[in-house]
Amino acid sequence: MARHPFLCLGVLLLAYTVINATRVKRQEEEGGDDVTAEQLCDGRPGDEYFRLTTDGDCREVVRCTRSGLKQITCPSGLSFDLDKQTCDWKGKVTNCDKLEKPRKVMPILKTDEPICSEGKLACGSGDCMEKELFCNGKPDCKDESDENACTVELDPNRAPDCDTNQCRLPDCFCSADGTRIPGAIEPNQVPQMVTITFNGAVNVDNIDLYEQIFNGNRHNPNGCQIRGTFFVSHKYTNYAAVQELHRKGHEISVFSLTHKDDPQYWTSGSYDDWLAEMAGGRLIIERFANITDASIIGVRAPYLRVGGNKQFEMMADQYFVYDASITAPLGRVPIWPYTLYFRMPHKCNGNAHNCPSRSHPVWEMVMNELDRRDDPTFDESLPGCHVVDSCSNIQTGEQFARLLRHNFNRHYTTNRAPLGLHFHASWLKSKKEFRDELIKFIEEMLEKNDVYFTSLIQVIQWMQNPTELSQLRDFQEWKQDKCDVKGQPFCSLPNACPLTTRELPGETLRLFTCMECPNNYPWILDPTGEGFNVRK
Repeated sequence: MARHPFLCLGVLLLAYTVINATRVKRQEEEGGDDVTAEQLCDGRPGDEYFRLTTDGDCREVVRCTRSGLKQITCPSGLSFDLDKQTCDWKGKVTNCDKLEKPRKVMPILKTDEPICSEGKLACGSGDCMEKELFCNGKPDCKDESDENACTVELDPNRAPDCDTNQCRLPDCFCSADGTRIPGAIEPNQVPQMVTITFNGAVNVDNIDLYEQIFNGNRHNPNGCQIRGTFFVSHKYTNYAAVQELHRKGHEISVFSLTHKDDPQYWTSGSYDDWLAEMAGGRLIIERFANITDASIIGVRAPYLRVGGNKQFEMMADQYFVYDASITAPLGRVPIWPYTLYFRMPHKCNGNAHNCPSRSHPVWEMVMNELDRRDDPTFDESLPGCHVVDSCSNIQTGEQFARLLRHNFNRHYTTNRAPLGLHFHASWLKSKKEFRDELIKFIEEMLEKNDVYFTSLIQVIQWMQNPTELSQLRDFQEWKQDKCDVKGQPFCSLPNACPLTTRELPGETLRLFTCMECPNNYPWILDPTGEGFNVRK
């Protein structure tokens, strides 16, 4: 299967050239010019790629590093898109005649002497504007500079640093570096929680895999069956199977309605986009999987492309409790989940750098990167991977087994932050040995008396009420509902509804549900499937 071009850049960064020359030829519109690397890099973000020349095939770009200019080259047939900052198909790149991204006018936020009166800040032009208008998603300065410095570090209205005097459980949790254990419990009294999550449609392609992993015979030390969390996307999902996963006590969360394959759609999505995708996706799951207990409270962004403050404003308004899309860079000690009332305790790693900068009443179930080195005591450092299938060097069951145990020990022997194992089912099904090694790992860990395989909401429940291992067998939040589920599915012969919608012309899709068939295939403008509202 062809690799998507948006994945190319991450691979290319493993092979690069550092240009150490003190002077490089820089092509300008008027003609060639010799400039130093220092001049090229003055005021330029270190993660921004740009061209030295527009001659050639549009494949080569450089970025600034301490050791010089780092150069990468896109594979043959691809070109580098300056706007998207990634390799893409040559026919889709329209900026090969440009040397760099357009420079944005920045506001004047720090000066020796104040430019504006108290409560106001200066636009790039020097005009003064109310502070609260900066980074509100709507340009107010004439030069639009008030919306150009809105990262977690620069937003003038950003969330404050963690204050443990104000941030108290059960509603708020933070720590300066993210490594603090809730309740100040000693590590050896903390249950090592392992969260297994799956992203995508639930259907005949993966139902058997889920039944093999969660077969009803594997129990945590408290006697309850192990649990997983399923982030469900809509298209091709069998809602009778989702209903059965929910009946068995697994957590159902939202992975979007359309799962559009343009990562930029998610990064730059408006409030209404996120509302339609996530609240609309939840409405469909609740209706056609007959989930009526208001338990769908989690969101994961496709491609892990976080939607900044707009996404989290929508989540708070729609009573979503947590997001599980933000990745934390690989570190010596892993990070615990945290609430976003206060500033994130780590760098905005990946996610197109569009992490929320404001304060939001939402939990972040942070994805700690996995260490994918084959031999951590010998191998050189490699970039971490947040989803197991993105650990591209894992090719055999033996390598996968080492990855699982090494990363388990990284968490277990430090602060016991939850270990997240995040999958697309197709990867586990690509090789039988991957599935077998995961099951072997689960069964081996369950022989311990301090390891629990939990859903993400169960992690939050424990964090809100930190409980030592000695008292955990009677921890009611984990035992009050669906502890050890037996019995038959709600329905063995779901309706297979052949449906169309005006939004997807020419497509007939089957909607499997134990509920009554809708009139149309549910989609983003018609999530109930009852038909479009047409004004006369």
